[in-house]
Amino acid sequence: MPVCLIGLGSNEGNRQATLEAAVAELGRQPQIAVAAVSTWHETAPIGGPSGQARFLNGAIRADTSLEPPALLNTLQRIEDRLGRRRAERWGSRTIDLDLLLYDELVLNTPSLVLPHPRMAWRRFVLEPAAEVAGAMLHPTICWTVARLREHLDSARPYVAVTGPIAAGKTQLATRLAAAVPARLIVEQPDWPQLDAFYADPARHGMAMELAFLRQRAGLLRAAGENEGSLDSSGPMETVPLRRSWTVSDFWFDQSAAFAKAWLPPEQLPAFLEHYAQLRREVVRPKLIVCLDSPAEQLLARVRQRGRACERHLTAEQLDRTGQAVREQALQPDLGPVLHANQPDPESIFTEVLAAVRAME
Repeated sequence: MPVCLIGLGSNEGNRQATLEAAVAELGRQPQIAVAAVSTWHETAPIGGPSGQARFLNGAIRADTSLEPPALLNTLQRIEDRLGRRRAERWGSRTIDLDLLLYDELVLNTPSLVLPHPRMAWRRFVLEPAAEVAGAMLHPTICWTVARLREHLDSARPYVAVTGPIAAGKTQLATRLAAAVPARLIVEQPDWPQLDAFYADPARHGMAMELAFLRQRAGLLRAAGENEGSLDSSGPMETVPLRRSWTVSDFWFDQSAAFAKAWLPPEQLPAFLEHYAQLRREVVRPKLIVCLDSPAEQLLARVRQRGRACERHLTAEQLDRTGQAVREQALQPDLGPVLHANQPDPESIFTEVLAAVRAME
């Protein structure tokens, strides 16, 4: 039978009694066999209204013959029987049952997304989940639950914000750095060179992309030298970490995405060779935030900000670069990636700040 991973949480009433009642209810379902139950973990509320009580969280690994939609319906019925009321997002709740993983199924429907879209960076989910399902694989990141959990402690406290041209990377990074608080790294384009590039990408593309590549590597290298907490050791090195965060308005790997979008095929191998060499020398983010917007919105923002160098940009070019960044962010073995496609900057900021808090 398929194996599923279920997260549990409660911060109202007798939390432990409610969680234990949920486990018992699941055990009574004829098509669900509870295989393991974690210990209970008390955690602070993340996001949502202020003044909430602390949560008690846990996880269950179970075998089931139910298909995912039927299993979700079962979980919601149990929530209802135990007094769950669905009101404010991230608000207080008597019981919360989340379907986190269903074997290695990837599913995206209006009612159910698998894997759970936020499980990869939530400590309150991963700590109990690693107790009962450490070997289960996150099918899009291609890391086990145990490795995701280890990443929370071993990865450098660094958030990289990426996205297509005019996605709002600098605005989000600046606001996030002020709220965390964190040190901010902002790239500084060479505007005359960028003007020549947009006017004639075929002629100036290689030089422009190499300039961005080297600048990004240099900024991350300088940050590591100044802070002593960013280096090239990779996300799995287990060394004592400083608790201060760093936020950048770029992701080093977006260099490869933009090169694939702009460079002619015959130039791409040489660029990717430079990229691969420098990538070994820069820190990998603890969290990647990938912004996205339709090409028409991006073009409207380009026109609104009125940069002379961007007057040549077209919706087709913006769409191509956006697609390239999305594809790069879907590569396996990157670690947690938050795909932020909410309709307004405020919702995106709330989502990203909650994600950072949930990793601490």
